This record gives sequence, C-alpha cells and structure tokens, in this order.
Amino acid sequence: MEKFLSFTRSIIPRRLLLFLQPAYHLLLAALAALYYGFPSRHLTVIGVTGTNGKTTVVHLLHEIFAAAGFKAGSLSSLRFKINNDETPNLLKMTMPGRLQLQKFLAQCRASSCRFVILEVTSEGIKQFRHRFIQFRAAVLTNVTPEHIESHGSFERYRDAKLELFRCLPPSGWAVLNREDESAELFKRATAAKIVWYSASAIELERVGHPVHLLKVESSYILADVDDAVIEAPLGGFFNAQNLLAAVAAALAFQISLSAIAQAVHRFPGVPGRLEYVSRTPFAVVVDYAHTPDALEKVYQVLQSARLPDGQAERKAQSGGLICVLGSAGGGRDKWKRPELGRIISRYCQEIILTSEDPDEEDPDQIASAIQSGMPNDKIQMPKVILDRRTAIREALRSAHSGDTVVITGMGAQPWFIEKGKKIPWDERRIVREELAKIQNKSD
Repeated sequence: MEKFLSFTRSIIPRRLLLFLQPAYHLLLAALAALYYGFPSRHLTVIGVTGTNGKTTVVHLLHEIFAAAGFKAGSLSSLRFKINNDETPNLLKMTMPGRLQLQKFLAQCRASSCRFVILEVTSEGIKQFRHRFIQFRAAVLTNVTPEHIESHGSFERYRDAKLELFRCLPPSGWAVLNREDESAELFKRATAAKIVWYSASAIELERVGHPVHLLKVESSYILADVDDAVIEAPLGGFFNAQNLLAAVAAALAFQISLSAIAQAVHRFPGVPGRLEYVSRTPFAVVVDYAHTPDALEKVYQVLQSARLPDGQAERKAQSGGLICVLGSAGGGRDKWKRPELGRIISRYCQEIILTSEDPDEEDPDQIASAIQSGMPNDKIQMPKVILDRRTAIREALRSAHSGDTVVITGMGAQPWFIEKGKKIPWDERRIVREELAKIQNKSD
C-alpha cells in the first residue's frame, strides 16, 4: 500500500496535490484505518497533547498501566513500546504518518494490549493523522506558543489541539490542566467527562482527590494525593504538573493509587528530559527544551537547585549556570529565536550559542537572531561556536566545581539535521566522551 501511495504522489502535479491536500490527508487516514481493520476500536486509546510535557506523561502512563497489571502500548517522540518491547523512534517525527500509526495500533491489538497511549501533535492533527482513531481519553498538559509559522497564529495552533478533544465521545474522559489559561476553552470543546488536575486537587465527576506537593526539587518530587504518598524521580514544578496529569488520567480509568505510587516510584525517567549526565565535580544537564516556556522553566529549576554535594545554593546572577543553546532551522518558529536570547541572558552566567538542527538555514544567522533578543548590556556576552560537539566541549572545560552545565534543544533526539542530511547524534554520549577526555587530561 505504501508503494502505491508513493507512486500516486509522484504522478499528481504538485500544485494540484497542494490544493487537494486536506482531502488527500483525510482519504489517506481512512485508507490506513481500513487497511489495518480499524484497530483502535478494540483498544482503549489515550491521546496526550500540549506544548510541553507530552512525552513524560506518555511514558508515565505506560508504566502506571503496566504496574496495574494491564498490557499497554505507547508511542512518543522517543520510542515505540508494546508491553516490554521497545524500539527507538528514529523518524524525527513525534506523530508518525497514518499508515505507520495504524500499523502500530494493529500491532498493539495483536499483542493483546488494553491501553495505548499516543503523543498527539498539532502538526499530526493538521494532517488528520488522528482521524479514524477511536480515542477514549485525551490529556492536555499546557498550551504555549509553538509552530506559529506552520499554523499561521497561536490561536490556530491551539485550535488544532482542540480537535483531539472534539473527537471524544460523551463516555470518554478529557483530562485538563486547571492552571492552564486555555483550560476552559478545551472544556467547552468536548462532550466528554472532565477530569481537572492542579497543584491542589484532582477532580473527577463527584470524586475529589486532594493534592499536596510536599517537596519539588531539581530531580525529586514528593506528593501526597488523597493520603497516598507518591515519590517521583523527576524535577521541577512543570514535572509535578506532568505527574499529576498522568495520575489524573489513571484515576479516570480506576487505577488504584497504590499501583500508581508503585509505578511512579520506579519510573526510570525520560531520556533527555532534565537528565543529569553527571553530578560531580560539576553538574551536566541535558534537556529537550526547545520552546521559550520550556527553556525558562528548566533554567528556573536549575537556578534554584541545591548542589548535589551539599554546597550552598548558587543563583545564576552570582554564577553557576553555563548554558549551551541553539534553535532549530528549516524555517521553523523563527519568532522564538529572539525570545530564547532574552531568556538565556537572564539566567545564565556563561552562554555558548551553537547549531541545533539547522537544516538548510545558515546556523550563524540563527545565532544572530538569538542574540538580537538579548539586552544591550549582554549582547556581546555569548560565545558563538557553531560546531555542537565543540560547543559542548568548551562548556565542560569552562565549568568549575559547583557549576551546572545546561545543554538544551536536542535532548535524546537520535538525529542532527544539517543541509538535508540526518546525522546520527547522541547528546548524552557526546557529553560523556568529552568529560572522559577532560578527566584523562587532569590525571
């Protein structure tokens, strides 16, 4: 079927294809579902959408359902997982195409999965990849500006995510973040039953679960949910919200708090999300943060973090944060580049600007756009080292005991995109290699 569709695309003129694009995407979604026998009808499919936190929530929910004794599948920007079988997502695409998506659902059905959790993106919704999937629940993490060029405005970007909730049946569940500014809009868009979550409570229909965040640190969260103590190896308030989103969704499907607490306690974390690659003599953190909102939250967490060796806190303004940053090319979200510059100059003592999936764009121009957002007194502050490995090496060499090196943008992504080529990339491995070189020189 894939060969047939590829042939069809090759013989249709491009202009006509663009005109017919919406109908084409919808037809392809229908054909894919038909070809694989509409597998979602036999599964409990949960869609997780939002600007930030989607991957963490997907991974948490998989662990929770597994701990509760259910077979589960999940698909995120990082992996395909069916029960205990896991393969990396090498597509450089969070939400796969319709054929791949329906094939994955069919594989989950064949493996007797009860639950399937899908990371759902605005781009995927725009291309109708969510159609002909019978969602039983949808989870909203948060909505902040992203993909503005692609959608045309923030409102259209947000409206794309609304479509997922419009697809829910009245018997389904809409899990909403009460602290997000768009929450009421999502509530009005759906006929499904509402589950609210916040830092103070999880509210199902006629059932309330009080929430107390007992401790939120840079790599540890301790929460009390309805007298059940939940310990999570996650850091920051934004991850506390991700945790509560997953807990709320699990409670909607009557998963016990004891099973939830067990799963969360042993949760391995999400690769490349506030991941400490090293803690001594200085900390090195890798994070996928690629939006202004996510970047600022990461810096805020690390700025206030107590150093692992028990030293006193060091705020950014007195030193401590050495930051490596780029911004994706390919014409994506150019608006955010000056905003990233404003944020990094506020929190970081040392700044190194580098490449981050420049694609066909000039990485030097991307760096200049980031610098344009910096205040006048800091515009000369950053070093510009376009080779990403070299930039990482320089940051590590600049660090002293008690500092934190923060490398953002790539996370655990397996590819670096430059001039149309996908170059294998493993940011964590590169950090370890460069740290080993530094250690060998000091011995």
